[in-house]
Amino acid sequence: MNWLSGRRLMVSFIGIILAVICMDQVTKVWILQNFALYESKVMIPGFFNLTYITNNGAAFSMLAGQPALWRQIFFIGAAGAALVFIWLAQRSFGRTSALYTMALSLIAGGAIGNLIDRIRFGFVIDFLDFFMGVHHFPAFNIADSAISVGVTLFIFKNLVLERHQAKQEL
Repeated sequence: MNWLSGRRLMVSFIGIILAVICMDQVTKVWILQNFALYESKVMIPGFFNLTYITNNGAAFSMLAGQPALWRQIFFIGAAGAALVFIWLAQRSFGRTSALYTMALSLIAGGAIGNLIDRIRFGFVIDFLDFFMGVHHFPAFNIADSAISVGVTLFIFKNLVLERHQAKQEL
């Protein structure tokens, strides 16, 4: 790979991060301005609501019951460490693949979006509320979605595409 394509991937990496952060923060501001805490509006009956909730913990409210100071220190430290790892991963092998770049930038943008909430509010704002009958998925936000899609792409690249490529080379 030449210098120019590596530079384009780095610009894409930063651009996707900024786009995720912007979408995440704009939607959260909209929720804050238009919903009261725990207010819910039906969007697709029996399937999807917009519901303003806060999450003091990690994914699925893990660690939500821990003391606030320790929880904040843990989450900010973990996000910082993850972002350093993502940056190093992008600089080493992300520059060789657009799919790695997209995956890593989605994860980073989501992590930063939720980190902004934790620093500003001490919690994360969630509002996307999906369910079917009695089966209810925990509410989430744009940042969580970006992280999930990024992790899925990263795993897909590693487990499916890399193995397929290795078999082709044999």
